[in-house]
Amino acid sequence: MATPDTRTQILDAAERLFAEHGYRGTSVRAITELAGANLAAVGYHFGSKAELMAAVARRVVEPINAAQCAGLDELLARTPDPPVGALVEAFAGPLFDGMPAGDQGGARTSRLIVTILSDPAEEVRGWTGPAEASLHERYLGAFARVLPGLSPEELHFRLRGILAVTAVDRLEAHQRPTPGCASPMAGEAARRWAITFLTAAMSAPPTSP
Repeated sequence: MATPDTRTQILDAAERLFAEHGYRGTSVRAITELAGANLAAVGYHFGSKAELMAAVARRVVEPINAAQCAGLDELLARTPDPPVGALVEAFAGPLFDGMPAGDQGGARTSRLIVTILSDPAEEVRGWTGPAEASLHERYLGAFARVLPGLSPEELHFRLRGILAVTAVDRLEAHQRPTPGCASPMAGEAARRWAITFLTAAMSAPPTSP
């Protein structure tokens, strides 16, 4: 097996450290030391720590986004107004697939996504680009057509809730068993439970003013 190149080693190290310590809690020196690279390597390969954070986020999230896009394309090819549950599965399913329990890569991905959702550093949220924005708008539009009673603001909140619930669930599955359960929720069962729960949440009546 070929040895990873310096750029890949830096990405691997940064993904691990950003997920464990957040953006501000991770120094460029710590990243390069873990990667076995010299201190100038981050600037050479990425330009800055913020651009490295963006590259890490894209590497983790782009395969999930691609699967979400493919799922939505498939649904809309069948009907312009798919059921809410089918839209939830197309959006949330790839998140579960990208963060499988019992897998170290899945654990890192779940930690990193929680970091992206919760880290107060502006640089953590600055990785998104036109492709991510377009996908988000496509899902918002699809949900809006089948849930016309929801305001754009409440619909946006509920879509963010799918991300948050899924990421936190996967993080818990990697960290410790759920109280009262013999083992962490994992695999296809958790995926089904989540989609059932999130479909009900998305389908709930609009909140009264």
